[in-house]
Amino acid sequence: MGRGWTLFVLGWALVLGGGFLAHVIQTADGVRVEDVRFAGADGTPMSGLLYIPPTATPETPAPGVLAVHGYINSRETQDGFSIEFARRGYVVLAIDQTGHGYSGGGMGANGYGGPDGLRYLRSLAMVDPDQIGLEGHSMGGWAVLAAAMAQPSAYRAMVLEGSATGVRLPPAGVLASAPGTPQFPKNLAVVYSRWDEFAPLMWEVPRAADVGRSAKLIALFGAAGPVVPGRVYGSMAAGDARALYTPATTHPGDHLSTEAIGDAVDWFARTLKGGTPRPADDQIWMWKEIGTLIAFVGVVILMLGAFDLYLGLPTFAALAGAPEPARERRGAGWWAMLAATALVPVVSFYPFMLLGMVAAGPSRAFPQPITNQLMVWALLNAAVTVLASVLLKGPKPRFNLRWGGAAGIALLTVATGYLALLVADFAFKVDFRFWVVALKLLSPRQFGWFLVYLVPFTAYFVVALGSLHANLAVRGDSPARQYATGLAALAGGFALFVLAQYAPLLLTGRLPIPAEALNAIISIPFLPLMAIVALVAVFTWRRTNSYLPGAFVCGLFVTWYIVAGTAAQVAG
Repeated sequence: MGRGWTLFVLGWALVLGGGFLAHVIQTADGVRVEDVRFAGADGTPMSGLLYIPPTATPETPAPGVLAVHGYINSRETQDGFSIEFARRGYVVLAIDQTGHGYSGGGMGANGYGGPDGLRYLRSLAMVDPDQIGLEGHSMGGWAVLAAAMAQPSAYRAMVLEGSATGVRLPPAGVLASAPGTPQFPKNLAVVYSRWDEFAPLMWEVPRAADVGRSAKLIALFGAAGPVVPGRVYGSMAAGDARALYTPATTHPGDHLSTEAIGDAVDWFARTLKGGTPRPADDQIWMWKEIGTLIAFVGVVILMLGAFDLYLGLPTFAALAGAPEPARERRGAGWWAMLAATALVPVVSFYPFMLLGMVAAGPSRAFPQPITNQLMVWALLNAAVTVLASVLLKGPKPRFNLRWGGAAGIALLTVATGYLALLVADFAFKVDFRFWVVALKLLSPRQFGWFLVYLVPFTAYFVVALGSLHANLAVRGDSPARQYATGLAALAGGFALFVLAQYAPLLLTGRLPIPAEALNAIISIPFLPLMAIVALVAVFTWRRTNSYLPGAFVCGLFVTWYIVAGTAAQVAG
């Protein structure tokens, strides 16, 4: 079996094996997972995953839990919580917020979709309407607070995971979540991690470790002094019980924390009647994450194998060629270029993202705000690269510039990966993900946006990969050195950037720039994503002596990743 076939078969094996493992875990103990769509307020289409344990029937209704993800996430982000709630006999509805995932509307519309999700959950015959729990992470907490405000008698308990009541958004101080009192919301657990990045915004304290001394939290708990983690305040029977949990993780880390998930499980075990009792530390959800991670790795390997096989077809034969680096050795200029390639994108990350927020708000053509910011960052970095190449007059290698063939083979390569995701969704009801790094199927409207965003992101990769292979490829380098150079240039800077943000957070409890908490979190997926880009870039260049196939593959792949995995937040 040739190299291409080996990668192709291995990729499919990992996709199917990882997808099957994830399916087994999310359906453990007879749980059924359904993709549901329902109409929300004003007919807004809403999307969710419904987890139904075998004990929940119209004859024996079970407790229900509405689980809501945070900003720029989707319903699958709540899988760890959803799996563990369902294993305990709760019917779980994990929705896409409005303006996110496959739900319609704009970000924040209709109470972030929370009230509609609660109404739909209560309408199900297998759900006990008197035993409903609400759980929301980050902005998802604002969604369940909106649900509780709209239907105050429709739930029994709530978990705010990395979230808060009465949050005011800068700079105008707009109230984003319902204010809390010692009586509202009912039977509340606040799960706030020790290194949560949003402590100044959520609880108005400088560090998450200080949350117990937050004046807002103390008032919410009706406490006489600092809130003690683990202690129950108030009365569950009266509906004003309060508890603070402080797991040892970060804001996005709540989804990978057995402690954070166990805290939510523990609170609902105390406050909801019914279900199947299990210890809070009896958890299996992490194997689902491992399964979808295996599938994610598999789809990357599958695409590399597919590229190798397609390159052997007569249609693409003219693309094949051995690389011809122009540099003879690694001198001072090479090391300077490597440092610039790695560091300029990360040094510019915060300022260019800010510029994108100011200059490229959502529009009919470009409706995704975070994607717009990333687009501005990419285009400005491409401009910097072009300017540097003109001023520095670097080496000019002879590339195999066959644009049509490069575009064709890239399209077939990424389409093969997309087919694998279609198969996994149909067979196992899973996407390809680990944590917040996820490949999801495009909805029809997202596909239209994908076509629009594809142009600027592909332009960025054409410039970036052209510069990579022109300036950093060295004649006589082994394959290992070529891949190491690509990884250092494209992912090395982000490795340093993430370390520079999170080492201070873990050591002092504060980010270096607290106002950039959101962008610090957004930067985390860049590390694995740019590592994949480096792998694809070197793999395709080594077989074609061209940066174009890799640039087109990365343009298609990364645009798909960003558009389907980022909050929609449609303007208006």
